[in-house]
Formats: sequence, structure tokens, C-alpha cells
Amino acid sequence: MNPRVFWGASAVIGAMLSVTLLMPGRADHAFKAAQGWAIDTFGWFYIAAVAVFLVVVLVLGFGPAGKLKLGPDDAEPDFPYLSWLAMLFAAGMGIGLMYFAVAEPIQHYISPPEAPSGTILAAREAMAITFHHYGVHAWAIYALVGLSLAYFTYRKDMPLTLRSGLSPLLGKRVNGPIGDAIDIFAVCGTVFGVSTSLGFGVSQMTAGLAYNYGLPDTTLVKVVVIVLVMGAATLSVLSGADRGIRRLSELNLTVAVLLMLFVLAVGPTLFLLRALVQNFGLYLDHFVMRTFTLYAYEPRAWMADWTLFYWAWWIAWSPFVGMFIARISRGRTVREFVTGVLFVPTAFTFLWMTVFGNTAISLDLGAAHGAIADAVQANLSTALFKFLEYLPGAGITSALAILLVAVFFVTSADSGALVIDTLASGGAEETPRWQRMYWCVLLGLTATLLLVIGGLGALQAATLLAALPFCFIMLMLAFGLMRQTKADLAGVALETEGPAVAERLKRLFVPASRDEIARQLTRQGLPALEQVSGAVVEEGWADSHVTHDEADGAATLTVGLPDRPTFTYRLAAQSRPLAAYTALEAPEGRRSRAWMLVALSGTDRRARDLTGRTADQIAGDVLTQLERWRFNSPPPPLV
Repeated sequence: MNPRVFWGASAVIGAMLSVTLLMPGRADHAFKAAQGWAIDTFGWFYIAAVAVFLVVVLVLGFGPAGKLKLGPDDAEPDFPYLSWLAMLFAAGMGIGLMYFAVAEPIQHYISPPEAPSGTILAAREAMAITFHHYGVHAWAIYALVGLSLAYFTYRKDMPLTLRSGLSPLLGKRVNGPIGDAIDIFAVCGTVFGVSTSLGFGVSQMTAGLAYNYGLPDTTLVKVVVIVLVMGAATLSVLSGADRGIRRLSELNLTVAVLLMLFVLAVGPTLFLLRALVQNFGLYLDHFVMRTFTLYAYEPRAWMADWTLFYWAWWIAWSPFVGMFIARISRGRTVREFVTGVLFVPTAFTFLWMTVFGNTAISLDLGAAHGAIADAVQANLSTALFKFLEYLPGAGITSALAILLVAVFFVTSADSGALVIDTLASGGAEETPRWQRMYWCVLLGLTATLLLVIGGLGALQAATLLAALPFCFIMLMLAFGLMRQTKADLAGVALETEGPAVAERLKRLFVPASRDEIARQLTRQGLPALEQVSGAVVEEGWADSHVTHDEADGAATLTVGLPDRPTFTYRLAAQSRPLAAYTALEAPEGRRSRAWMLVALSGTDRRARDLTGRTADQIAGDVLTQLERWRFNSPPPPLV
């Protein structure tokens, strides 16, 4: 673990919970007042920042940087394209798609910002607004954080933490208190964001159980549901990501698609297909206007309650979703990443919201005679089940809906625990099971305590308030990513000239085997180490030698100075399972482990992938680590 981040974040979370639990009323009032002030004062900043995020992501994806890989230039994706796209959906909206699929369009239909309430114009505006809130703006926020994490982790060999994306701006200071504060902030934001989402989920589950089966919707029942679901999430975490999260994600994706296709088939099918096309047209027609709308000339509370609330919520959630997306995207090009993250989940969400939202509005105008709108106003948690009453097989579909919320609940909890553990361990891919279990239990305990005491609203307000400083961090991430890709493009232009092109092309089409990695170590790795060692000795700067262990094939460079810790740089072949922390497993026929040439040095405890690098590139990495050792190790005493 990274003790400063692990215990620092635990202390902050404990302090926030203590304040919320000991003074729920005052905390709720204070956090909501602060949140309202932030949105009123900096609403213009949220709108402008999200527009900048979208532009930056599009420029990176479809500009010259789009050809860069999230990893070495010869890296191949860990997953087939369709499997990767399926995982993007699983990472996206989760419980929110279930909770707001009926509720949000109906709410905008009842009280739209501009059209007369309850009219056809209101229905049309309701869907355009819903598309705007769940469209590419939301995914651009996730894409920026995910792209920064993936780029600096897989291409620049840095830890999978938020601080890595700020290295072009802060340099070595990212490894000090500033970097620790950024990671602590991300851990706390993720814990509070996931906990409040779990609060929504359990409220909808118990409301569904009460509405359909007569179970009491009491605090005790909610606590029992949280314990059961978090128990399943803990088992999922302990069983391993590939087994646990993969199976649960396959289940929720399958059930979600079946439920959506059922509503599409038994609902007003032709109307929904026409509405989908027209909704998308309205979305495009109003795209630029809604991107910058603030109602500056005609101030209204609607903006703060909806669009600004959503932008703050997506920003607060971005460390969690961004890291999930980054972990499954190694080997993709920047252009593939941006295309997949921005447009594919958005397209599915548009279809989902049209099927549920337009069907609900159509029923409310017809057979329901306003009953669905009344249910939404009375209790958002029961809106989906009231809607399903007006379709055939309500008992079965309601049970499927409850199951779907439960599975989303579990996947959010176990994925959140793994993400938090990665941040708190300095980007380590393998951590003790107790650490993952610790965060999973903490998420469940937080959600339980807040539901019992009634502090869920206060914590949600605190989470949204945290979006304001994180918005500044995201702007720094955007600037750092643009700066780094520009520098790398200049380097790539020089690097691809000469005989290295043939070898790199080969790596694109022929997967590396263990023997190939051993040959690279012998032909490129050893000469690079010997070149650096020879130069050090020749100049008389230090004692240096290279050893080659033929038993395991590893090569080690050692450099020593009087009164300083010895510098070591080790090259070795290493295998890793394909994409730990993924929602789906690689299909049959693909190798289950990947071989690579990794480097470990005393200055950087994290293994760096040097597969396919030339001798000059490996020597450059040695010199970079040697420079860190030279300037960061204690100096000799003055004589």
C-alpha cells in the first residue's frame, strides 16, 4: 500500500462520516448550502469546463495524437473490440440507468424549463434534455480521466494513479505531498460517490420489493439488503476480478438488453423507432446551444437542479469510471479509445432512454391517464415499477428489474472497491485480499450508516461540492495530456526512422512468446546495460558491473558510490494474466497470459514494460532511472 494515501483517506472518510452522523441535520444544511453556493457561483465554470473537456477529447482522438497507442507501439489490445465495448457500457451509468430511465423524462415532461407542462412540446423537450444529460458531454468527462490514466500508465510506465497525469506539469513533485493529496481526494470522492449511488440502488430495490411483494420498506429491510448485496460483492472481490466481475457484468448486460427489447416489442414499437430518430435530430440541432446554455438572461432554478447538478455528479464520479475504463483499454489507440468511449455507450443510452422514457410518456398521455407522472412525483424509487404495470407480464418484468438493480449494485460495489484499492496502493496491480475487502466493507458500512441516520443527502451534497476542486484538477489533466502527446508525437517521428520499423511492424502482427522475450533480453537488453555500465566505469564516476543469471534469464546492472545506497536495474521476462480487473474474460483460443520484458530499479518499485524496445530505448530508460537515483539518494557527508 501507499501508507500516506491509505491511512490519510481512511482518516478523512472517518472524519466526514463522524460529522455527518453526529450532526445529520446541521451537516445536511451546511453541505447543501455550500453545494448551492458552488453551483450558483461557479455554474458558468462547470459549463465552460465540460465544453473544454469535450473539445480536448475530440482533438486528441481525431487529431495526430489519435494514432498513439495506450502502451508500447507494438502493444495489442487485451480484449476483442466487441467485448471491450460491452465493458464500457457496464462501466457507465449502472444504477442511474435503472433509477432515472422513467423518472427523468417524466419529470421534464411534467415541468420543462421552457415548454408548457404536460404537452407534446414538453414531451419532445423532455427527451432532448435527457439526451443532453446522458450524451457525449458526460462521457467526455469520463473519457478525459480514463485517457489520462491509461496513457501515462501504459505508455509512460507510471503508476495507475491520478497524480501520474499531472507529471508533465508538476514533475517530481507528484511523488510528494501534492500527489498524495490528489490521490486522497480521489479515494474519498470515489467512496462517497459509490456510497450515495448504493443508497439510490437499495432504495429502489426495497421500494420494488414493497410495491410488488408487500415487504415492508423499512430501514431494517434496507440494512438487510445492503448486508446481503455487500456480502456478494465481497465474495466477488475475493474470488478474483476475472471470475467475479466478469460473470456479474455478463449477467447485468444480458438482463438489461432483454428488458429493453421486451419494452420495445410490447410498447408502441413504431412510435419508439420514429421517436429515436427525431430525438437524436433534436439532440444534434440543440447541441451547441445546450452546451453553453446558462439562462443568464432569464435566471431559473431549473439549471442548478438539473444540468449543473449532472455535470457536477459526472465530474465527481470520473475517478471511479475513468480508472475502470483505463484498466480495460491497454493496447487501444487513442482514436479507438475516444471513439469507443464517447459514441458507443452514448448510442446505447439514447436507445435505452427512448425505449423507457418515450414509452412512459406515451402511456401517461394515454392508458395511465397521468398515473405514472403522479408516481414519479410521489416516489422516484417506485416510478419504474408503476410504469411496468401498464405492460404485459408486469410480475416477471418487475422481478427482472429488481434483479438488474441488485446486480448493478454488486458490480458497482466490487468494482469501486478494486478502484479505490488501486488508488490507495500507489497503482499496484496485485494487493493483499484484506485491503480489497477493507474497502468493500467500508463502502457497505458507509451506505448503511447514512441510510440509518439519514445523512445520505448530506454526503451527496458533499460529493457534488468536491466536484469543484476536481474540475480544476481535470483541466490540469487535460493540459498535461495535450502537452505529453505533443512531445511524444515529435519523438515518434524520429523514432520510426531506420531499421526499427520492421521489428515494430512484426510486433504488431506476431504475438510475443517467452523465447522472443528471452532473445530481446539477450540482443537488446544486455548490450544496453553493458553500454551504460561501461560508460560509468570508463569515466571513473562509480563502480559498476552487469550480471546475467542464465537460470532465469534475468540481467542486472549494479552501480555503487561511497556512502550511497547501491543502484540496481534488473531486466527479466515476466508473464501476466490478460487484463486483471475486467468485466469479461478473453475468449477461448486467446492466450490467457502475456509475456513481456520488464524492468525493475531501486528508484521505481513498479515494473515497467519494455517489450519491443530497442537497445537505445532501454539504455535511455536506464539513464532516466539512474538520474533519479543520483539526485534523490542521500548525498555523501561533507568532509
